[in-house]
Amino acid sequence: MANDAVYVDFAEGAKRVMGNSGLYLRLLCKFREGPGLGPLREAFSSGDCARLVAEAHALRGLCANLSLLELALKCQALEAGAKEGSLDSGAFEKTEAAFAATLAAIERTVAEHA
Repeated sequence: MANDAVYVDFAEGAKRVMGNSGLYLRLLCKFREGPGLGPLREAFSSGDCARLVAEAHALRGLCANLSLLELALKCQALEAGAKEGSLDSGAFEKTEAAFAATLAAIERTVAEHA
């Protein structure tokens, strides 16, 4: 991952929930406890491009709403490739790496702001 990658933009995320940082932290925790990459991984593994588009789009939207910027970008790239019928394992691996880094950033963010 690039050194300038932003995994959790706390200021922007808190702004999205009208400055309620406690709510934003709870939303981050719910994301962390959610289904993870399971649905995305299943779509990719099965070779179902249409489902991969849908799963990547849904995860991208959730990440954008939570200001999980790097993961949103990786999902966007995965979604774009799947729309073209491409099951790019490199893009999927980058998405997995961004997801892991995002979870670590959520842990740090929660610890810092709790």
